[in-house]
Amino acid sequence: MNEAVKTLDGWYTLHDFRSVDWPAWREVAENERTRILTEFSHFLGDLEITKKFGEGEQTIYSIVGQKADFVFLTLRPTLEELNEIETRFNKLAIADYLLPVYSYVSVVELSNYLANHMAGGEDPYQNKHVRARLYPTLPQKKHICFYPMNKKRNGADNWYMLPMEERQGLIAEHGKIGRSYAGKVQQIIGGSIGLDEFEWGVTLFSDDALEFKRIVTEMRFDESSARFAEFGSFFVGNLMPVEQFESYFGM
Repeated sequence: MNEAVKTLDGWYTLHDFRSVDWPAWREVAENERTRILTEFSHFLGDLEITKKFGEGEQTIYSIVGQKADFVFLTLRPTLEELNEIETRFNKLAIADYLLPVYSYVSVVELSNYLANHMAGGEDPYQNKHVRARLYPTLPQKKHICFYPMNKKRNGADNWYMLPMEERQGLIAEHGKIGRSYAGKVQQIIGGSIGLDEFEWGVTLFSDDALEFKRIVTEMRFDESSARFAEFGSFFVGNLMPVEQFESYFGM
């Protein structure tokens, strides 16, 4: 049997995409809308306390297009914590007007090969650079791009039948493209084999949305993507600070 890749795993991640039921929201009285938004603000404030203790992360982006209106991106040490936050959110009054349209579950991962290279022989989990990748601080970038992807398992283009050395070489070349966008694009790779319908969920952050087009285009011409990559839907959006929610939901 071909050698399976080993990974280091960090925080569990939930991308929770919602659409606003605008017709129903317009029917809500102004004082009730204020109460609902205040409750939601307190909920987000509670999550920020966890973030300040370094025990998780979260952010909200509005989504451009008709696939969704928002994505609530949450990272926590355990699946139980993600589930608890999701359940608390669903019990809020505002959840009656934010309809679930898509979700994605993964765990932030780093290949064991790359992690050991970064750690230089040290315990990778104790290396600050490795930990920064596994337990990331979400950047306050203007734009987000999320997409799920697989590696092909078709005929001659079967990623999982390649020898480990060949896979490592292809990934190393692929990684060079990503590193060339340092300072322009920050990415989080979520492993989702056995957790969701695709094998990875990729989240990109940038202050210039055109950088998403540039990096994905360049990577499509790389052999590891050109031969072996299959992509799901792309979701692109804009950072939504909490203080903007009142004006966004205002009538």
